[in-house]
Amino acid sequence: MPKLEPFRGDYYLWEYVPSIAASIIFMFLFLALTVFHSWKAWKTGARFCIPFCIGGFFEIIGYITRASCTYRTARLMPYVIQSVFILLGPVLFAASVYMVLARLIRSVGGEKYSIIRITLVTKTFVAGDIISFLVQGSGAGMMAMDGMANAAKAIVITGLMVQIIVFGVFIVTSVVFEKRMRRAPTNGSYADSAAAAEWKKHLYPLYAVSALIMVRSIFRVAEYAMGQKGYLLSHEWPMYVFDAVLMVGVMGIWAVWHPGTIRQEGSADMNTEQLLSMGGGYQSKA
Repeated sequence: MPKLEPFRGDYYLWEYVPSIAASIIFMFLFLALTVFHSWKAWKTGARFCIPFCIGGFFEIIGYITRASCTYRTARLMPYVIQSVFILLGPVLFAASVYMVLARLIRSVGGEKYSIIRITLVTKTFVAGDIISFLVQGSGAGMMAMDGMANAAKAIVITGLMVQIIVFGVFIVTSVVFEKRMRRAPTNGSYADSAAAAEWKKHLYPLYAVSALIMVRSIFRVAEYAMGQKGYLLSHEWPMYVFDAVLMVGVMGIWAVWHPGTIRQEGSADMNTEQLLSMGGGYQSKA
């Protein structure tokens, strides 16, 4: 029978016994979606989706480890592993999301409508994502050190805030691009053409996954800010509702509207090597 046990003295890692059933359910959901995305990335040659697939594997590892914690609530390492992998999975999802915008803009020749120079779009946002990943990862890793819990939480919150700020700028960039495109469609996309329908088909799912990741990041900031005894960390359901469910939604949305089908049309001076360096490299197999 699982029970809550102290890690050391009267200090508890958990405020509740984690549900093994919920962990297993989400482990299988992420497993199915990750297998599908890995197959889809291979089929379409969408190498920019590799971080997205790795993020799915992070979620799988996180929830497998979390399931084992049900009977090991006093063990530090399983607690840290599940925390780190579940925390960092969405950061890798975001990396692929950032790469899609530049591809989408190029697909309709809309480089002039980007508020950030097109050659810097992917580099700028992915750089911010890497910083967020490193900061959150270092903070989560420090949870295993004695007396570092408060400092670790502060570092994780800082990493999450970096992610939120970067995502905010990313969403503004996307919205401005859409408004400018609607006002004056480029030669590569006319209002009544199939091309117009194509870029819009991918832009709205991009908004959706961005919103879900943003909500999840805000939840995580609130969770860590409230502390170990706060409601969000002392109850299990918020983590599943505002993290697990939202991330399954992110993978589900892109399973239906997979970005690997976006046709890549660079400017005349944009060569293959430049595209690869920007996280592109997809060439249609059609």
